[in-house]
Amino acid sequence: MNFPRLAVAAFAAWVAFVALGFLVNTVLLADLYHQHAAVMRPQDQAIRLMPFAFGLSLVGFFAFSYAYAKGYEGGNGIQEGLRFGVLVGLMLCSFAAVWYYLSWPASTQLFLAWVIDFIVEFSIFGMIVGAIYKPRPTATRRGSALSAQPSAER
Repeated sequence: MNFPRLAVAAFAAWVAFVALGFLVNTVLLADLYHQHAAVMRPQDQAIRLMPFAFGLSLVGFFAFSYAYAKGYEGGNGIQEGLRFGVLVGLMLCSFAAVWYYLSWPASTQLFLAWVIDFIVEFSIFGMIVGAIYKPRPTATRRGSALSAQPSAER
């Protein structure tokens, strides 16, 4: 596994997460969130928690990139990243968005916005990771070449 490239991919995806999160949550979904303000954390409290949330998100992107690298099948990185991101987005919809919808009084419109957002954003993050991450080709070839040589030549 190529840990330096994995780290760069994780950080790049996290930067995109911060930028897209700002665009989606403060611009595109602002009206929907405003409609739900009565059941949401007050803005001053949310702002105080942002460093914690951003830090945990960075940890999450290292896990995301690591999972991508473990499942990488050797194809086009962007295409594999897209598939991986869609799967992660679908998992988030199944494990998170549906339970947000069940747990607090979110409108169906906000629920559908979360579903679309999770799938689209994580597709983008997957493509970023797929474009940046490349396994170490020499380590794999070197290991298989050494094992193929007769023991007298080693």
